[in-house]
Amino acid sequence: MSPGSYYEPIDDHRYKPTLHAGGAWNADEQHFSPLGGLVVHAIERHRAAGPDDGLVLSRISYDILGRLALDECEIEVAAVRPGRTIELLEAVVRIAGRPVVRARAWLLAGLDTTAVAGGPDDRLTPPESLSAWPMSEVWSGGYIASLDVRPVTAPRPGRTTAWISTPLDLVAGVPASPLASYLALVDTANGIAVRQPPTAWMFPNVDLTVHLHRQPRGTWTGLDTTVTFGPSGQGLTSTVLHDVDGPVGHAQQILTVRPLPGA
Repeated sequence: MSPGSYYEPIDDHRYKPTLHAGGAWNADEQHFSPLGGLVVHAIERHRAAGPDDGLVLSRISYDILGRLALDECEIEVAAVRPGRTIELLEAVVRIAGRPVVRARAWLLAGLDTTAVAGGPDDRLTPPESLSAWPMSEVWSGGYIASLDVRPVTAPRPGRTTAWISTPLDLVAGVPASPLASYLALVDTANGIAVRQPPTAWMFPNVDLTVHLHRQPRGTWTGLDTTVTFGPSGQGLTSTVLHDVDGPVGHAQQILTVRPLPGA
């Protein structure tokens, strides 16, 4: 696919997905990953209409309420808990008038805490030194086809560390922040370390929660991912998130695991 964008703007609140946003499970659905980035883009546009208070997005939790048709979507953002140093926003995505995603984002005061900063700082092998992996050999869909995927080591069932990037814009003709562009790739984590072939088993996530201890930078999203399947139909995808400078946070996705009919 040629470079382009995942969405085209219709107005300030409505967006049309392109074929590049096509889902991995069904061609007529959106992959959630770029939609997750679009939600952050909408939140940032909502906040830009007010004064600059220095708050930074530190956690966002998405609940996927239903089928994400590859169709026009509308995003409404509102404050749940306004504040000068801590704020909670909610974004609701609607397709054909029906809520399909509900996201809540905590924004915290941005302060200089360099003197006490600390934690794991292991850096991944830089993506420029790694070979590309054709993820489309495992998954179908326009979104997967749009990606540049570079594993740090050979992918194996339930465990993969990889860099993800894309040449596409999030929204055509509208600059997206590094954060929105970064988060638009995080949901890919559930597809890089598959435990079972997606042609035989379904394991879609019904949520995604991201916690950040610093703001990511650069054009690469690093995913250090572990996938666990339980014995009673549930699974968990857990990811340490990286940028080129090291870890930036964590992501969790709960999965519904089930065999494909007739597989």
